[in-house]
Amino acid sequence: MTSPLTLPDDESAESWVKERTATGLARARELADGLKAAPASDALGVLRIWDEVMLALHNLSGMASLLANVHPVEAVRSTCEDTEAEVDRLRTELSQDAELYAVFAGLSEDQTAALDPLAARFLAKTLQDFRRAGVDRDEGTRARLKEINERLTELDQEFSRVIRDDVRTIRVTPDRLAGMPADWLEAHPVDEDGLVTVTTDYPDSLPTRMFAHDAGVRRELTAAFLDRGWPRNEPVLRELFDLRHELATLVGYPDWASYDAEVKMIGSGEAVPEFIDKIAAAAEGPMKRDLDILLTRFRQDVPEADAITTADSLYYEELVRKEQLDVDSQLVRTYFDFTKVRQGLLDVTGRLFGVRYDEVPDARTWHEDVTVYDVVRLEDGKHLGRIYLDLHPREGKYKHAAQFDLTPGLAGRQLAEGVLVCNFSRGLMEHDHVVTLFHEFGHLVHHVLAGQGDWTRFSGVATEWDFVEAPSQMLEEWAWDPDVLQTFATNAEGEPIPAGLVARMRAADDFGKGYHARTQMFYAAVSYRFHVDRPADLTSAMIELQETYAPWPYIPDTHFFAAFGHLGGYSSAYYTYMWSLVIAKDLFSAFDPDDLFAPEVAGRYRDRVLAPGGSKDAADLVADFLGRPFTFDAYAAWLAR
Repeated sequence: MTSPLTLPDDESAESWVKERTATGLARARELADGLKAAPASDALGVLRIWDEVMLALHNLSGMASLLANVHPVEAVRSTCEDTEAEVDRLRTELSQDAELYAVFAGLSEDQTAALDPLAARFLAKTLQDFRRAGVDRDEGTRARLKEINERLTELDQEFSRVIRDDVRTIRVTPDRLAGMPADWLEAHPVDEDGLVTVTTDYPDSLPTRMFAHDAGVRRELTAAFLDRGWPRNEPVLRELFDLRHELATLVGYPDWASYDAEVKMIGSGEAVPEFIDKIAAAAEGPMKRDLDILLTRFRQDVPEADAITTADSLYYEELVRKEQLDVDSQLVRTYFDFTKVRQGLLDVTGRLFGVRYDEVPDARTWHEDVTVYDVVRLEDGKHLGRIYLDLHPREGKYKHAAQFDLTPGLAGRQLAEGVLVCNFSRGLMEHDHVVTLFHEFGHLVHHVLAGQGDWTRFSGVATEWDFVEAPSQMLEEWAWDPDVLQTFATNAEGEPIPAGLVARMRAADDFGKGYHARTQMFYAAVSYRFHVDRPADLTSAMIELQETYAPWPYIPDTHFFAAFGHLGGYSSAYYTYMWSLVIAKDLFSAFDPDDLFAPEVAGRYRDRVLAPGGSKDAADLVADFLGRPFTFDAYAAWLAR
């Protein structure tokens, strides 16, 4: 069994990355060349060698993607971006290698008939990968596809880099921050000019937009937040959309969305706008109901208003929840100290999934903020993997919340290692951020539990991309259960959060779910339409889609798409968050709300949905757990209530 990855100190990190890159690329190329020169005599042998190629590349890309987003040294981040580009370049080269393809395509029927179902699945996926890469196209087309893929890697990195580095600020006098929590104000002292700096990072932007009484402050910060990445990212995105479209058409698809959807649960590009409109229609009634309540409260302060924008929506949501639903978010956050929440998360998920987390205090990491744990199965003491928690903001770090695969797990060979990268307060947390932490940790535990198989291709969160959010969305439910929360949510006096308050929080969270669903469909429509229509004027197209789907009017001179990071990784498929939520609601219907830790159902969910990784289609994983195909019913009932 390979030991967990040992990272170097900052001084040697750049050379370490370069050396590791050279070794990993050489290993992958050597294996591929050997497969072409003297292919194994049996189909299983061929597939095993190819899986070794994939393992070498995954180990490189996982390391590089993580450190490019979290390492404190800019030169190391840049070197890791170079590694990502080199890995993508080799992947493209191999996927377009006609000789290599012939090795797989030339396997005889007798050879393939002898494969077990998982190996046969791997072969089918491999042949599909080659075809989608354009291996059957002429030499000139393959050359152009290679150019496109290399440029797409560069553009995706530039897009992410601009977002990561573009932290905007406003500076205001302290009297304009009335309403802000005391601990937040204490962490934001007045500078020598008598001003307080507020950034667009989430630990600043979210509470300011929620609690600051001064509407001007909220609007100024919201405008700054919505303009991150502008104008630098618009030409980047336009080129990105054009090249993705060209790639898709060169390999026989009408557009990028059709190419992208072929390997997802949804199946076809045309089904994406149908799904968006289905959700938008289902959310119409709940949206109007709650918007009327919100606007009525807004008009108490702004009588002439006929609409409310995102500069005021979070603040007035809080007022409605406090005044009409008896939930004070500033009181709520006093129960969510970060250190207690982190330990509570480990306790809850450990109990649910039958594991424990042993802290590794002497593990070398990229920053002192990072905590490291070995994941051990309670049943037999087996070491399943290692997780890293990097949960606070800093300069040069990824700005959102995500799980990064560091290494894929393979039974008896290599431990699964995953990293949670977030940007939370070091003190008190908004409950929304607690829910986010549970959500993202769901990806992390999925990666580890599904890292016990024999194939790199199916290790970890390797299902269709429009399913991967479902397990994490379902895990959010444990961050809402009063019995669960009372195990770790305590105030400064040690008193657990009252069950009645949690019930009111849940009711308050339900407020606005219709317009939140419509907001998600606005994002999904931007994601889809920008790729299919490739509008000449992205801002005008965004405004038109906002008028069609979103509950909030456009704030002039803002360009949210320039920092809409999902246009990179998720491309045309942002719909997947809502698609996954439909499935998550159905998955959760199998749990007893009075006993969320019931061993039979929790174990069945772990073993039938998470542990198989990508070894089955997602629809089959869900059916194995539920005993039936998934339906829209649970989501529709939740949205309507």
